[in-house]
Amino acid sequence: MFRSLLVAAVLAASVVPAAAETQSRVLANGMKVIVREDHRAPVAVTQLWFKVGSADEHAGKTGLSHALEHMMFKGTPTVPAGEFSRRISALGGSDNAFTSRNETVYHQEFAVASLPQVLELEADRMVNLNFSDADFENEMKVIREERRLTTDNDPDGKMWEQINLNAYAKPENCAPVIGYEADLHTLKPEDLRQWYRAWYAPHNATLVIVGDVKAGEVLNNVEKLFGRLPDHPLPARNDLTEPPQTANRSARATAPVSSPVVGLAIQVPALRKVDDKLPYALNMLADVLDGSMSARIERNLVRGRKVAVEASLGYDMLTRSPDVLLFSGTPAPNVKPEQLTAAFLNEVRQIAEHGVSEEELARVRNRSLAAREFGKDSMETQATNIGSLESAGFSYTDEDEIRRRRLAVSAEEVREAARWLLAQKHTTVVLYPESK
Repeated sequence: MFRSLLVAAVLAASVVPAAAETQSRVLANGMKVIVREDHRAPVAVTQLWFKVGSADEHAGKTGLSHALEHMMFKGTPTVPAGEFSRRISALGGSDNAFTSRNETVYHQEFAVASLPQVLELEADRMVNLNFSDADFENEMKVIREERRLTTDNDPDGKMWEQINLNAYAKPENCAPVIGYEADLHTLKPEDLRQWYRAWYAPHNATLVIVGDVKAGEVLNNVEKLFGRLPDHPLPARNDLTEPPQTANRSARATAPVSSPVVGLAIQVPALRKVDDKLPYALNMLADVLDGSMSARIERNLVRGRKVAVEASLGYDMLTRSPDVLLFSGTPAPNVKPEQLTAAFLNEVRQIAEHGVSEEELARVRNRSLAAREFGKDSMETQATNIGSLESAGFSYTDEDEIRRRRLAVSAEEVREAARWLLAQKHTTVVLYPESK
């Protein structure tokens, strides 16, 4: 039996795929294309990233980017409304899209033999979108209902909306991705058509393909399909720079919760250059505080002192818009919201005063390395990592260096990040149960 296992292990080792080859090309119209070979299965993933989101919108016209995402499935002169997804499904694939503050992304997964048809469909709707007023009116009803489900009646959505409204000063940073309810009743079909013509330019797009392909051949085929698409200048982007927060802020709102929910946000810098230091340290600090059952928030606040029923911490250093480090949680019975807020800050203070252990950092590094290896098993994850870097202003070639610098953060740098965090002003939001 041992010999059989040994032979199986040797055979398995012999078929481990070589390092993935990745090639990129900037087409004549400015569109960037990145292709990564992954030959473990005869499938492929495509992601088309447009660098436009709610951060590019203006007061009174919020929700444009997300609404246009919906309308991109409503047809062209040669592909009727609803036909895009039906054709992808007929090919045995799946498709979807999402919008954030910084980008709008359209993605598909399918058998690699269908790649030419998928690319033809994507190139068509990139320049030939042709939705009707009736389709627009019907879809806006869907979007208003989506807002009710994901924001008005969802504690997480309500918390993020209230945090953004109170942590930021500029309207474009405050606005929810889905848009304000009032704006969703006043947007017109022509607003979306103009938004489409303004921002869906080839040089504002990045196409990422990962799969069982030959990179050079795919790049040549993409150039034939997309390289001829006309380009045009983009509108001026909003200045997203936030003024310094000079005082703590607080707000309260109601939500469909059975007990209060607390959010504590601190404005933090995102990564702007590969050799920045503070974002890496803040990212490591966030993982020390939250990231596993052994992290400090779970160990000390939930299972230890039991001041929270649940609690978490989030920070994304790869974003072109301003960002916050957000603590959130539900106080335990008989614990007041302000006590949980103080407990969050105290966890940061403990690190600022006493530092972190090498054992804690080793656990964080090991989780990061494991996540990296697991990510290689997913073509979608590989594509998303590439697209996220490009959208944030980096190159996909920076991925390993960014990871190396993050893992190299020292215990003293984490301690300094905690001290810096304590010196910043914060915004607190408490969601209370709605009255019966």
